[in-house]
Amino acid sequence: MRILIIGGTGNISSYVTTLAVERGHDVTLLNRGNSDLPDGVRGLVGDAGDADSIASAIGDETFDVVANFRSFSPQQVTDDIRIFGGRTAQYLYISSASAYQKPIAQLPIVESTPLRNPFWQYSRDKIASEDLLVAAYRDSGFPMTIVRPSHTYGPSLIPLEGAWTTLQRMIEGRPIVVHGDGTSWWTLTHSRDFARAFVGLFGNPHAIGQAVHITSDESLTWDEIARLLGRALGVEPEIVHVTSEAIAREIPSMGPGLVGDKAHSVLFDNTRIKQLVPDWVATTPFSDGAREIADWYRADPSRQTVDPELDAAFDRLIAAHG
Repeated sequence: MRILIIGGTGNISSYVTTLAVERGHDVTLLNRGNSDLPDGVRGLVGDAGDADSIASAIGDETFDVVANFRSFSPQQVTDDIRIFGGRTAQYLYISSASAYQKPIAQLPIVESTPLRNPFWQYSRDKIASEDLLVAAYRDSGFPMTIVRPSHTYGPSLIPLEGAWTTLQRMIEGRPIVVHGDGTSWWTLTHSRDFARAFVGLFGNPHAIGQAVHITSDESLTWDEIARLLGRALGVEPEIVHVTSEAIAREIPSMGPGLVGDKAHSVLFDNTRIKQLVPDWVATTPFSDGAREIADWYRADPSRQTVDPELDAAFDRLIAAHG
């Protein structure tokens, strides 16, 4: 199939690109001009936030599948519906499982769980974008498939607040901050696992008009996530628990993602994706993923960046709540 991926070089999409090529698809990436493209991939230069730029880049081409990894606003979706209507057999929109209602009323989460997140603008924009796609499918048959990932990571993405700053604190034997009491449930999905499910949706007629989340079946507490990362680094972390609200007051940039997402226990029912892609199951436990993260950062000291302001903010939180 002829596949157009908008983005294609990020944490999730790079795995999708590589796998799509391995499976024999004709893959084109549209981005701002990343010259480091995988073998067998054609590049187009365009800006995902500029509709005229996208239209100019693709000219009069048509594609079997268009997957947009760089769509964050309803206006972008409006533009994509206009640009790709009649020019693709399937449009895959990457939404977010953070769009599911907060607080969560019932577990496990299924695709019909209501969408509502009053705490995070990112999630509200995803919800509004989904609404546009659903309306376009109902009104004109626009061939959309909505995909909702939940905290998908790879070797370079540390799934703890503070990233390497937090891991460096572990290594130095200094306490780290974990939100809440550390016992809420969370789901981490390796990008490699996500890609196998996502590429499995390409050209699947049963996925048209559907929303589907793609997540691992593994459940972890936040304390377990921290300890697995610590053990991968050869240390046992000292954890100080601080409420999400207190963290948000001290470090406002973390507030929406904590209060609007990570503070809530999640458990996903993956029946639908397994029906659509029958041979798929997530196979990377986070114990393995944590070792990949530790190895990736240790392979190049330049990756081990500590944010002094964030580090000081953690010290203040620990002093006040430890």
